[in-house]
Amino acid sequence: MLYLTRKVGESIVINDDIELTVVEIRGKSIKLGLTFPNDVSVYRREVYDRIQAEKRHSELEGPLPVAKAAEGD
Repeated sequence: MLYLTRKVGESIVINDDIELTVVEIRGKSIKLGLTFPNDVSVYRREVYDRIQAEKRHSELEGPLPVAKAAEGD
């Protein structure tokens, strides 16, 4: 893991087309701004982990069954 020190307004650039900027520091919370191409996906770690778990589940179990509408609907 690479550790960097940045101040508010300072940035890092990844692969020439992703820029991460420190926007605000408030106590233990840091607000980051990201600029990246439209074809790049960015997720918070907890969302990414949930997506991956759902993919693994669907690969093991197959798609969830679709409930049939009751007759007369």
